[in-house]
Amino acid sequence: MNKLYKVMMPILSLLTVIAYEGCSAASNGAIGKSAGGKVNSSYAPYFTKATQSPKEVDVEGFLTRWLLLEPINKPIRSNTVFTDSYLRQAFNTEYFPNQFTVVPKNGDKVTVGDKDLEWHALDATGFNVNLFHFAFSLNKQKYGVLFWAVTVVNSPREMRNVRLSVGSNSASMWWLNGKEAVMLSGDRRMVVDDCVSKRLTLNKGKNIIRGAVINGPGLSNFCVRFIDENGEPITNLSVNLNKAEE
Repeated sequence: MNKLYKVMMPILSLLTVIAYEGCSAASNGAIGKSAGGKVNSSYAPYFTKATQSPKEVDVEGFLTRWLLLEPINKPIRSNTVFTDSYLRQAFNTEYFPNQFTVVPKNGDKVTVGDKDLEWHALDATGFNVNLFHFAFSLNKQKYGVLFWAVTVVNSPREMRNVRLSVGSNSASMWWLNGKEAVMLSGDRRMVVDDCVSKRLTLNKGKNIIRGAVINGPGLSNFCVRFIDENGEPITNLSVNLNKAEE
């Protein structure tokens, strides 16, 4: 299955480019602005709204339920600026209060600069989380942006020596339970298992993952899962955003 994902990703990316770059302002589909100028917030076909029930990871271990913050403006002309030093400064900047500690609820809002941004609890319909479509569906800025993502993973037992495995377009940084786990630097396309963390421990019960994805021109998306010592996906995990309150 891993080989299939890697083969399909370039095809999926090309189809997404064709689909969205071909959209015109006069088009009145299920997403974007209607003829009256109002935002149509349908997330289909890439997302559905998250439910209150726990959601298991998919058959390949990918985490598909996330709280996504509407994009933060980052005026970036080219992704060639994404050096390690630039990214660490960008990812560790506090854009809103309690950025590295709070687990938001669906509909919560934060103020970044002069803009109020909302959190959305969503289930991705595929293994990858399509941030470009997320922004497009809400008529938000799609290029020159930084996205924040949060999820709560529940483990049936303590698991040692696991690794957080990530692919993203473009650069990103990921934290597990408040500690930096992995950073993907440079201008890159999303590839499954592109970068993996050092050995980590998943706590029994809830584990909080935070991620930040930055991009200038182009598409934005990511995929995240845990793998074991043998590089195999861990599939007995679930996501329940309500668990953050316990």
